[in-house]
Amino acid sequence: MTNPEKAGDRTLAGMCLCGAVRYAVADEFVYAANCHCSICRRASGSAFKPFAGIERDKLRITKGKDCLLIFGDGNGNDTRCRVCGSFLYSVVRDGAFVHVAMGTLVDDPTIRPTKHIFVGSKARWFTITDDLPQYLEHVVVAGPAGG
Repeated sequence: MTNPEKAGDRTLAGMCLCGAVRYAVADEFVYAANCHCSICRRASGSAFKPFAGIERDKLRITKGKDCLLIFGDGNGNDTRCRVCGSFLYSVVRDGAFVHVAMGTLVDDPTIRPTKHIFVGSKARWFTITDDLPQYLEHVVVAGPAGG
């Protein structure tokens, strides 16, 4: 019998605010962080964007592919719902990975953010109150799974 809580055995559901776009993603995220860069702040409308990174082929749109609004190109973009505007994910790392906006996940992922990145440009009105490591800019973990 398979353990349903084991990350590799789970598929998570995600969706936009209005439900026009739905996706499925393997619970096999490689990294997760809270990004405080000005681009993520503007894109998310929040103090930071909590995201989880995974290989692009492990996410698939299950409903509403025609409702996607893509800012950028196939190798690097922000993907939203065309109907409600929800920020769903970003295609990054030359199109190989997606950064799933964790707030769009319906199911609880196994991974949790492990760091704050780009705190050098974080909103001055926001105070980070947890004990996660903070990096002034982007931090890359050694090896192919780096975030």
